[in-house]
Amino acid sequence: MLCVFCLAVLPPAALAANDARPMVKVDPAGRYKAVYDIHSNEIAAGISKGLYYARGLVEAFGKQGVKPAQLDIHLVLHGDAAQFLLDDDAYQRALGDPFAVNLNAKIVQDLLGLGVHVEICHSVMKSKGWTPDDVQPGVTIVHDGYTRLIKLQNDGYAYIGGF
Repeated sequence: MLCVFCLAVLPPAALAANDARPMVKVDPAGRYKAVYDIHSNEIAAGISKGLYYARGLVEAFGKQGVKPAQLDIHLVLHGDAAQFLLDDDAYQRALGDPFAVNLNAKIVQDLLGLGVHVEICHSVMKSKGWTPDDVQPGVTIVHDGYTRLIKLQNDGYAYIGGF
């Protein structure tokens, strides 16, 4: 209780001065490589949680002066997340809902427009009966998610998982 009281009597400028620490930022002239492992169908802000956070990464770099052309980001979608890369017709069939709309289509196209590589696992496609025509334009089909993740990590891409 005494400590709280002590802080309460300090002027706001003194509190701010004590909290003024340098912030670690990235080099705005640097080049950055990352690979996202997106395998769950979790949702954040109405879209795939993995796609949501991938867009957030591009924005975070941008706020530090890094342009999208300096980023080499791959999003590998496999497992339950692969459905987010389907066009609306295939998405409706996958969900068994003739009125379903894939709300991820816009962010996928936005990310592709920023130079992000969006990739879908062929093994999942095969197991679900999806064809290349079922996948959104611009999405790359990879043999399987796991070997793609390993290859990119071996090539020096920072692994970002948990999605």
